[in-house]
Amino acid sequence: MTMRAEPVAAEAGLPQARRRARFARVLDFARLMLKDPYTVAGLVIYAVFVLVAVFADLIATHDPQEILFRANGRVASNRPMLEGYILGTTSLGRDVFSQLVYSTRSALLVGITAAFCVVAVGTLVGLVAGYFGRWIDAVLMRLADIALAIPLLPFIIVLAAFLRPSTFNVVIGVALLLWPNTARVIRSQVLTVRERAYVEAARVTGASDMRILFVHVAPNILPLTFLYGSVAIGWAILTEAAVSFVGFGDPSRISWGFMLQDAFVSQALSRGSWHWFLPPGICIVLVVVAGFFISRGAEEVLFPQLRA
Repeated sequence: MTMRAEPVAAEAGLPQARRRARFARVLDFARLMLKDPYTVAGLVIYAVFVLVAVFADLIATHDPQEILFRANGRVASNRPMLEGYILGTTSLGRDVFSQLVYSTRSALLVGITAAFCVVAVGTLVGLVAGYFGRWIDAVLMRLADIALAIPLLPFIIVLAAFLRPSTFNVVIGVALLLWPNTARVIRSQVLTVRERAYVEAARVTGASDMRILFVHVAPNILPLTFLYGSVAIGWAILTEAAVSFVGFGDPSRISWGFMLQDAFVSQALSRGSWHWFLPPGICIVLVVVAGFFISRGAEEVLFPQLRA
């Protein structure tokens, strides 16, 4: 009985040992990422925007859609900075600072949702194409080529014109066209991982393809999804801002692109009202740069030869 119990106990402990090893790899990845100053800077920027979005009700001084009035009863339109308002007011008398704060929620909603969809679709397609190969790989990669050939911004504008301007349409458009970049990189990694010894051992023991794919292969390429997810957040926010700027954004939701479009239509630039259009532009730049910083740190962790 003792002779039979030892192999069974050792075999039962293998999944737990694998989980501990994977958790250790995740901790090592996070530790190396936090040593990179660019990654830390990107995470700090994202953390600030997340805090602003969560506590927008406490930070904002007014309702973003509220029309403000001066003491004499006239609309407080085009008020400059610090004249009772942190960033002044719009031509319709709305508080710019409050719009900027509440726009952070819209930006993060679009960015995080679209990035999750892009990473989920791209990772799944890359896994399936790289592991099964043959005609499945050929079909999926041709679909990726078609998606890459379609220009992103015009596609979303046409989508919004045929359906209706909404945040959901922006997320769908970004998810439909940005997944090929993730899929191609994941596929190239799966092509090498599927030939490794532990994958062959799992195949010999009778493990199904789905188990090999999601238990043995997928955990080893997930750090790459983190890299492309951080980039996709910036791309999605930038795309939403561009779509809103040309007038095809969600009219019921305040966003940075909506603020820029409102300032442009009201000729804020010609009047020198930089306090209206400059803050949302800076926020868009910071979010995109933060995604680049995080992806740069992840690349150096995943590919140490780039540090040279």
